[in-house]
Amino acid sequence: MTALLVEAAIKSAVLLFVLLTATAYVTLLERRLLGRFQLRIGPNRVGPFGLLQPLADGIKMIFKESFMPAGADRVIYAIAPAISLVTALFVYAVIPFGPAVRILGRTIPLYLANVNVGILLVLGASSIGVYGIILGGWAVNNKYSLLGSLRSSAQLISYELALGLAVITAVLLAGSLSLVRIVEAQAGLWFAFRFPYGTIALLLFLIAAVAETNRAPFDLPEAEQELVAGYQTEYGGLKFGMFYIAEYVSVMTMSALAATLFLGGWLGPPLIGGWLPPPVWIAAKIVLGIFIFVWLRATLPRIRHDRLMALGWKVLLPVGLANVMVAAAVLAWRGIRG
Repeated sequence: MTALLVEAAIKSAVLLFVLLTATAYVTLLERRLLGRFQLRIGPNRVGPFGLLQPLADGIKMIFKESFMPAGADRVIYAIAPAISLVTALFVYAVIPFGPAVRILGRTIPLYLANVNVGILLVLGASSIGVYGIILGGWAVNNKYSLLGSLRSSAQLISYELALGLAVITAVLLAGSLSLVRIVEAQAGLWFAFRFPYGTIALLLFLIAAVAETNRAPFDLPEAEQELVAGYQTEYGGLKFGMFYIAEYVSVMTMSALAATLFLGGWLGPPLIGGWLPPPVWIAAKIVLGIFIFVWLRATLPRIRHDRLMALGWKVLLPVGLANVMVAAAVLAWRGIRG
């Protein structure tokens, strides 16, 4: 028992270090990519090729003034950013980065826990993360921040339905709620390319993921033109930094989930999957997902809130329902025919 606890603690510490370091460099990657998309260079002055820019930004954020509005709820104001960050990091407890490996005579799985209802834990954690944004907007006693948090709650609840329907398709195809089993079921050919409804589910998942992470063109909860950064308006210093980190961790999380559910997770492409270690394959897929997030931000303008809601309720929800029904019907027919 003690050995298992020590192993879990070591893996948790390594995972947190890798995640927080990767998050810092995702911000640099985004700034450099946006620079290329906009025909400029991007940050390249701090360190060789600008590689120390995230470190400089982190030090600057630590020493920035941390203020609190006079009418704010002190307890809720302090814990709201922590809720967003902790729930964003919690998801990685069940995301698998590879199969079990042998290290010093011990079999060590490349994930913290293989929970048989892992995908339900992921959806539950993402739902709880909404509270961090809502409470952050409410606690500061600012009507513009409150409006931003209300927008966020409406947006996230609406797009969680489409996201959940896309996830249900992957669960039906794998016959399991375990993320490890879902990856193993994609051996040979990934769900996104094996079935038409797998491809549709991946597209639904990606669109809903952009809305769930409050990223452009769906970043209405913090629209600068209307709300002056929305629920983050009254936050500064490390508290703002926690919201900021949570957003980028969520982008990585959605990319990791898309790779796990529809793109084979740690499995490489057929015929060449053995060329690289499993963690490298899933890392490459996560980077591809992050690139798509940045590409959308650089390309598409922010849409109106009514159109955002209409897209979720009038387009994605019906398409998601129809896709699940078709997938279930086809699988049932195959089961009847044996």
